[in-house]
Amino acid sequence: MILRAENVTKNFDQGTEKLEILKGVSLKVEKPETVAIMGRSGCGKSTFISLLAGLDSPTTGEVEVLGKQLATLDNRTLNTFRARHIGIVFQQFHLLDHLTALENVRLPLDLNRLENPDARAKEMLEKVGLGHRLDHFPDTMSRGECQRVAIARVLVMRPELLLADEPTGSLDVKTGREVIDLIFRLAESEKLALVMATHDPKVAERCTRLLYMDSGRLGTERPAAFG
Repeated sequence: MILRAENVTKNFDQGTEKLEILKGVSLKVEKPETVAIMGRSGCGKSTFISLLAGLDSPTTGEVEVLGKQLATLDNRTLNTFRARHIGIVFQQFHLLDHLTALENVRLPLDLNRLENPDARAKEMLEKVGLGHRLDHFPDTMSRGECQRVAIARVLVMRPELLLADEPTGSLDVKTGREVIDLIFRLAESEKLALVMATHDPKVAERCTRLLYMDSGRLGTERPAAFG
């Protein structure tokens, strides 16, 4: 079992009121399964992805990755565990502008003191089709190329679980399609478990399992609101 979320809730206090974002959400994912979570903006998809990544903690319930309950780990242990086992692709690229493509991809290898960082970073940039852009800075690359660098930086650590939160949300249609093709191709070649939040039915249909998030609940039934 790569991922297990059990009866996860997430609440936020808004003055005297409690805002319920997630309401008892459960999910199990095996490797190399691909799971799409569809839902409209504000339904709780991004919040759930953040909890699965350990970027936030649930109000109640458990999130377990590779047998580790994330909420029981201290910050340092959690950061190390996430860096080595969980890859996260966001809408925004979060590249460091003063670093080249190679340096951006090499960064997590350097931080974790892994061997052969240059060779591993170059190999991953080749896999995403950017072997010719090693020395280029983010402001000299297209948005699609920047997302490819971000994906290479995630996968260079060879995680077992890849989480993607609307990874094409800031890209045009053609570039977005190319990035989605890349994500699925790499998920297959690297034998990853993939959980992707999306509002695009064409993207969701490519996954082996399709779930719907609606008003903080996750299920297999297509909500009436989807038409």
